[in-house]
Amino acid sequence: MESTQPTATDRALVAAGQRLTVKVPGTSANLGPGYDSLGLALSIYDTLTVETLSTGELEFELSGEGADTLPRDASHLVVRAIDLALDRLGFQRSGLRITADNVNPHGRGLGSSASAVVAAVTAANALVPAESQQNRDWILQLTSEMEGHPDNVAPAIFGGLALSWQDSEQYSSTHADVAPTVIPVVAVPDYELSTETARGLLPASVGHHAAAMNSGRAALLIHALTAQPEFLLPGTEDYLHQSYRAQAMRPSADLIAALRTAGHAAVVSGAGPTVMVLANGEGEAAAVVDFIEAFTSSNTPDVGWRVMTLAVDVQGARVEVHRR
Repeated sequence: MESTQPTATDRALVAAGQRLTVKVPGTSANLGPGYDSLGLALSIYDTLTVETLSTGELEFELSGEGADTLPRDASHLVVRAIDLALDRLGFQRSGLRITADNVNPHGRGLGSSASAVVAAVTAANALVPAESQQNRDWILQLTSEMEGHPDNVAPAIFGGLALSWQDSEQYSSTHADVAPTVIPVVAVPDYELSTETARGLLPASVGHHAAAMNSGRAALLIHALTAQPEFLLPGTEDYLHQSYRAQAMRPSADLIAALRTAGHAAVVSGAGPTVMVLANGEGEAAAVVDFIEAFTSSNTPDVGWRVMTLAVDVQGARVEVHRR
């Protein structure tokens, strides 16, 4: 049987003269015990503007995080994701003018690569004719394939608290509303840690007791985040990954231990090395900021920290089409 899949040469070009902007929140995955399954959308945003050109040129303007190191050609993750998404949709591009304003720190565990692929795939989906556009579940599937797991891309797409899972090659996610008193506070260090390095430190298996303990804490965490934030400290206790990764981010691990001893729900954000505290109310959030500043100035003087009090983003990725 001959394939009916269109070849590259007979794929339609996306229409020139379109211009749109995608705004995508940063994310924090795992949240302690929710390894590769829980993620939270945060109010720190990367913005991607894409304009289709009639020529075959690629113009790329990049500002903010990564401006000094990232490529500005077809090898950039955003361009590769746009091309893949258009290919899956049965289209191809001619020329593009891309403007990226990156606020999310790279290599810090706040989902910067997930934000990039979500922005790119969302943009590509919006560039094709309405009858060819797909829903957000399609965007979840493709971006999860690119990232290898859905825990960061899901909250970036849908906002709020994302609960994600995988069946064979199918990725799925649902989301929940976070209690309004929950305030994320992040401490971003000036050193990076790649996800590959962090994953490489994990054991091939863990004991049944540790797995059972972790399951209970993950269930408690969902309840704490959505209904009773007073349980955030026990709900964020992890038995699967953080202790194994501590050696690669000792300043962050020491800060987390000190915060938890003081009664604050501190975790590694994603693969690290950013530290996130899920504070219950503005009073605790302010106390956490003071604690972090005092602890780091005394105990990690050689590490620079950027401390931010954020909010939970509830919208996820959003598109603005610029009409001519």
